[in-house]
Amino acid sequence: MRYKLLTAAAMSLVLMTTGCSMMERLVYHPDINQGNYLTANDVAKIKKGMTQQQVAYTLGSPMLTDPFGTQTWYYVFRQELGHDPVTQETLTLTFDNSGVLTDIKNEKNLAAQKAMEDKLAQQAQNKE
Repeated sequence: MRYKLLTAAAMSLVLMTTGCSMMERLVYHPDINQGNYLTANDVAKIKKGMTQQQVAYTLGSPMLTDPFGTQTWYYVFRQELGHDPVTQETLTLTFDNSGVLTDIKNEKNLAAQKAMEDKLAQQAQNKE
């Protein structure tokens, strides 16, 4: 009887010290998407020389604009898929004083972005 009680106490102690870390993968974590979701096709439509109105029509309004007077727009997209680490993509567009696009910085390669879109589409098909 004493042996069973000691075994149960030891097992309880082990489970309490590990907390919920063992069960974390079993708990459902919803996918969290935040910001401007831009496809590779959307980004490919943007060319230097476009006006701010043309860019806004193509991509929608930016997530952030530079508050210090420079004409810089930021399209930010953060994604957390379940238990996977958070990924962030940032598209930075810089305009001159007359509102013409002069620089495009895409912090995620379009090929890599296309691969991610294909992966998400495949996951959606597998769920069906």
